[in-house]
Amino acid sequence: MCFKFQHCVVVLPSLQYKGKLIFKFIHVPESILQLFRISSRTALAVIYALILFSNTATAAPDGKALFQSNCASCHNPLKDATGPALKGINATFPSKEWGYNWVHNSAAVIASGDKMAVEMYNKFNKAAMTAFPQLKNEEIDAIFAYVNSVTPSAAPTAGGTGAQSEGSADSNGYLYVIITLSLLVLVVILWKANQALSRAANDKEGIINEKEVPLYRNKVVIAMVAIVAFIMAGYWLVNGAINEGRQQNYRPIQPIFYSHKVHAGINQINCLYCHAGAEKSRQGMIPSSNVCMNCHKQINEYTGEKDMPLKTAEGKVINGTEEIKKLYEYAGWDPVAKKYKLNADGSIAATPIKWVKIHNLPDHVYFNHSQHVKVGQVQCQRCHGEITEMDEVYQFAPLSMGWCINCHRQTQVKFDNDYYSIFAKYREEIKSGKRTGVTVEELGGTECQKCHY
Repeated sequence: MCFKFQHCVVVLPSLQYKGKLIFKFIHVPESILQLFRISSRTALAVIYALILFSNTATAAPDGKALFQSNCASCHNPLKDATGPALKGINATFPSKEWGYNWVHNSAAVIASGDKMAVEMYNKFNKAAMTAFPQLKNEEIDAIFAYVNSVTPSAAPTAGGTGAQSEGSADSNGYLYVIITLSLLVLVVILWKANQALSRAANDKEGIINEKEVPLYRNKVVIAMVAIVAFIMAGYWLVNGAINEGRQQNYRPIQPIFYSHKVHAGINQINCLYCHAGAEKSRQGMIPSSNVCMNCHKQINEYTGEKDMPLKTAEGKVINGTEEIKKLYEYAGWDPVAKKYKLNADGSIAATPIKWVKIHNLPDHVYFNHSQHVKVGQVQCQRCHGEITEMDEVYQFAPLSMGWCINCHRQTQVKFDNDYYSIFAKYREEIKSGKRTGVTVEELGGTECQKCHY
């Protein structure tokens, strides 16, 4: 408690006499009063700023961030990908409530026999959308508001790209930094003001003030710095250990510049034409040069330099025709004579292309492509990102155990597949309406032996 008089402040001392609290008037120099006034005004300004920032940060859901974290792996606002283009799609819904139900649990809407839901499900190869029961209605509205505002020049690609991951800097995370720094400044201001007032009070009472210890010699400060340093070092070590062996965004230089954007995107070559093993075996399979030559016996130059120039991630322009010539050298093909070169023993003078493997799993992890692609009907983009937009392929997903486990918890299996005929109980429950679907987790997809044995 304090009372303000002209040129002084009455400070509340901690003296008691016979159980009664005694108040004394202490004169405080004008310089100290001025410091206190400035500190008070600064503190109020900081508090107002924090309130303003908090209101700004929580005023409305961030549609862009929600889209990138929940939808971008399968959807593009402007064009069809694994799922339909989202811009303006909410205007085609029978009602807002229908849209909310579809996002929360599309499988339930399909199971109800809704005509629009069934048509959309069949149109996109019966690839059921992941359920998002955790999204609130206002968050879904924010997502649609964002995708409806996207222009062709700013559209993110389905599956995400390097640019998209950089876009995470646009989130509201910086507000937390500002708030934390503001609170620290407020603490320092109040602490210094309290020190100044205490020293002034002591001077008035004739009490000798203790000599201030420099911060670098203050035991409390030293202890706090040591604790913070210990925590940061522990975080750095643990985080480094967790990420050991992971190589998300890994983009090695390949012996031939092969553009998936040109082949799988523009020319729409099916992934399984080159990676036939993904549907039939455990391995996705890297195609041999003779698979490439099925097309490039006729296609001996790249004609898209003007409309679609090939560029590396660093922006270096690549001569596509020269890369085709590299293929001919590896395949042993003579483009002039239009026949293969032969060795002395009559075999084709071909050399294997030393492609650099991008997606690597630890030796103790079992992963079967055919089980996911053929049986589970998982789209390639789910794990590899929007491959049709990549000139240079990079590892899109972290491929960590937590990432796989979360997918198994959320993904519903396609029970119209004969592979699941042995699960009669689940089939009957789906027919009777007791359940809308079955996740991979319910079929043992999160048991250790599923991937480690």
